[in-house]
Amino acid sequence: METAKGSPFPLGAKIEDNGVNFSYVSQKANCGIVLFDKDTLREKEKIPFPPLYVVGNVHFMRVCGISIENTAYCFYEEESYVTDDRGRAFCGGHVYGREEIWEKGARPALFVQQDYDWEGDVFPDIPYEESICYLIHVRGFTRHPSSKVKGKGTFAGLAEKISYLKELGVTTLELQPVYEFAEIEKRMISEMPYLPAAIAQPADKVYANYWGYTKGCYYSPKNSYAYAQDAVAEFKDMVKQLHKSGLEVVLQFYFTKDTQESEITEILHYWVLEYHVDGFHLKGENIPAKMLANDPALARTKLWYYGFPDETQNGALSGADGKGKRYLAEYRDVYRYDMRRFLKGDEGMLPAVMYHLRHNPSTCGQINYITNYDGFTLMDLVSYDRKHNENNGEDNKDGVDYNASWNCGQEGKSRKKAVLALREKQIKNALLLLFLSQATPLIFMGDEFGNSQGGNNNPYCQDNETTWLNWKTAESGRKILLFVKELTDIRKKHPVLRQDREVRLMDYGACGYPDASYHGAAPWRPDMSGYSRQLGVMYCGKYVRKDRACCDDFFYIAYNLHWEPYEFALPKLPKDMRWELYVASDAVQEEQTDEMEEGEQKVVRLTGRCICVFISVSKKNGIRAKGEE
Repeated sequence: METAKGSPFPLGAKIEDNGVNFSYVSQKANCGIVLFDKDTLREKEKIPFPPLYVVGNVHFMRVCGISIENTAYCFYEEESYVTDDRGRAFCGGHVYGREEIWEKGARPALFVQQDYDWEGDVFPDIPYEESICYLIHVRGFTRHPSSKVKGKGTFAGLAEKISYLKELGVTTLELQPVYEFAEIEKRMISEMPYLPAAIAQPADKVYANYWGYTKGCYYSPKNSYAYAQDAVAEFKDMVKQLHKSGLEVVLQFYFTKDTQESEITEILHYWVLEYHVDGFHLKGENIPAKMLANDPALARTKLWYYGFPDETQNGALSGADGKGKRYLAEYRDVYRYDMRRFLKGDEGMLPAVMYHLRHNPSTCGQINYITNYDGFTLMDLVSYDRKHNENNGEDNKDGVDYNASWNCGQEGKSRKKAVLALREKQIKNALLLLFLSQATPLIFMGDEFGNSQGGNNNPYCQDNETTWLNWKTAESGRKILLFVKELTDIRKKHPVLRQDREVRLMDYGACGYPDASYHGAAPWRPDMSGYSRQLGVMYCGKYVRKDRACCDDFFYIAYNLHWEPYEFALPKLPKDMRWELYVASDAVQEEQTDEMEEGEQKVVRLTGRCICVFISVSKKNGIRAKGEE
């Protein structure tokens, strides 16, 4: 092998036509490269960085003659071996949860050839108003035996569920961390001072890092999430198959505070170019939100974050094309907790609910969710008043204490028919709140059929049936599953429920109706008193076209989250239209339209804790079947 000067950037190892360029940051003069046999991991050669090939603290050189197919590498500093955290792939780690000991603590990296055949892959590029998001933990999604896939807990296993995802109606998959991270962690007791002395037995404790929100090797797909030996190819295969089915892939990246802004940008560029991912949910610290939002290379990449600077939103969004609405989106918890409080019947929630139902900024997308990977699943939200994290080994002191949940009368599992019926109705109410809000909805895996995590609201260390999605629940929760499919279908068919900008609450189209309006026991008069838990919302379909031929329908949504029945008088429609019940979480009593005199209001009586949706139909054509266009 021969060495030459090379280049200081990019850092790490880059395959070139005439060899491999190595670049490494170190304050030590005695540093270099260690080469290993890929199969045996026997050390083959140690090559120091020449003193002349250094700029600042960046050491670099080009090495020619390496058999990249048979070689692995790491760096060294004096007597210490160092893992290249910019490695594109790594040795070992194919068995999840197996702790592996590496030579002097460094994990050898592999050289990755960038010659994958994408077969003309095309990014789906789905606007936020047409998106329905689905949050997945790759391992937990198919690891349970009931998943009936071949590649359980892997990228290949997720790909085997594409037909299910399409049938469910989702468009965009958000994946919890899939880059290489250590799923086994050792923590000193001193790092957990709140543990009682009775638990603090050993000097340290071993924890499963199931979620992966730690510093990782951000350039490499996780080996233990691959069914075969090649995680790089398998991840690309999964993305390609998802894209062929019209599904997007958004990756969560958790960056620690020591990750430089320039490196964050480089990492995102790499995953877009090399793995064709559609977007990123940015988590952690030191996120350069404004810089990323205006990065030309990310101009057509979805970016989700807590919030973007005002000057970014009002300026050139997502690069030079200014299409911030299509690519940037806010992702934060305020919607989750406000809607949960309304769901369980808290007072004083109407102003917040009215805001969330309509909030859909023109400069930026908005991701709405009632459940996420933390803070209870949807079934647990209606089954537990308090968290039950005892199995995490932290004396139930981890996780958030306030979940805005209600157990519907009994803590945990129940056989009481009344409790089970109420829980099913509350789940439907939560789903209606989510899917009938104007911005983009997101659901957590398994919530579509009532999956439970036993009341654990922080299962970060539970690699077991607590977090593995039990697909048998899809049979017992079939009613909920069908309800979700119905809502995804309704949302797709009716753009008036998912407009591309926030409603104005005024008749700017001079059509006799505002684009959206609020109502109560009497039309046009919502009860805004602090104790009110009822609201009627009407959307006028004349402001949105379903297609070039016709406008959308009128919708009236009656929300009664009080435990007592409530009557709504529906607003009058144009003379050739009438209201018909479309979908509801419970039975609704209606006055017969044909018995009503002309000009009389139609009154509907909702049971306690019920949401129902009415749609306008033509009097000439009679009653239209649900979902019929």
